[in-house]
Amino acid sequence: MQPRHDNIFYEIFKKLYAFYGPQHWWPAQTRLEMIIGAILTQNTSWKNVEKAIRNIKKEGALKVRCLESIKPAKLAALIRSSGYYNIKAARVKNFIRYLQTAYQGSLSKMFSEPAAFLRDNLLSVKGLGEETVDSILLYGGKKAIFVVDAYTRRIFTRHGLVKAHDSYQEIQNTFMRHLAPDVDLFNEYHALIVALGKNICRSKQPACSECPLRNIRKDKE
Repeated sequence: MQPRHDNIFYEIFKKLYAFYGPQHWWPAQTRLEMIIGAILTQNTSWKNVEKAIRNIKKEGALKVRCLESIKPAKLAALIRSSGYYNIKAARVKNFIRYLQTAYQGSLSKMFSEPAAFLRDNLLSVKGLGEETVDSILLYGGKKAIFVVDAYTRRIFTRHGLVKAHDSYQEIQNTFMRHLAPDVDLFNEYHALIVALGKNICRSKQPACSECPLRNIRKDKE
């Protein structure tokens, strides 16, 4: 059964879109840049990730073969601004090793795989978690899979639409159940959630009086 387009999850999207407008995500020039950004963005600000990616570009290393051959210590130095740089350098190297081994370094070949199959394989790459993998699938591979992050959990818990103890998969399933599988919708929705979580629905001192969702009616669920 197809989800109704008048449920509360669509209503929230419409309010956020009217409030913020299009977010133009993911901010990257290539799919490889997008993937590296997704790996680096965990536990840091996007500003720090942008600086790390600029350093990689200046080094001429934002290519699969270059990232394969670069020394881990050199890569860690380039991405130092992203924090946990030794760990993240290892994660980048792990992904590149997987891409080379399984798909001869071709992102086109990798993304031609069915979403569920590719998701399982990417989750087996050491250091890649669900949020990172789903970001890669949605933004890099144009696969209709909803990305859940800390902002999603916080906002939708506060509105009583998910539970604080729900797992990543349970929250993702809630969105996938209420929304039609649409890459553009999932892309924009996730970006809008980030905008709200960063600017208004903060973990401390949320600006509830300014929130575009302050009068949302849960009876549309």
